[in-house]
Amino acid sequence: MFIKILILAFIVFALWRTFLKYKNSDITGREMSIWAVFWLLVGTAALAPKKTDIVAQWLGVERGADLLVYLSIMALFFLVFKIIVKLEKMDRDITKVVRKNALDEAQKD
Repeated sequence: MFIKILILAFIVFALWRTFLKYKNSDITGREMSIWAVFWLLVGTAALAPKKTDIVAQWLGVERGADLLVYLSIMALFFLVFKIIVKLEKMDRDITKVVRKNALDEAQKD
């Protein structure tokens, strides 16, 4: 029972932080909606873990907890992929700016 309370407290905290990020225009309304749905699904899974077993068995996985682990790992790998792609693009953009700035400085001299 303690773990459910801990999970629900964290979900409330995460939803609150998500709302603050939206309010400060750090994330879009779409992103806020996606995170809100995600955290509400986590809360539902924490409160009714047997329901995840039903969904898992329908998808061919034995236990709901296993399904959640599989989905979490896939989501984390996808997020890491997106971050790497974004960092590489930023690196290319910074290189272009630095090159242009260096050429502009060289032409001034």
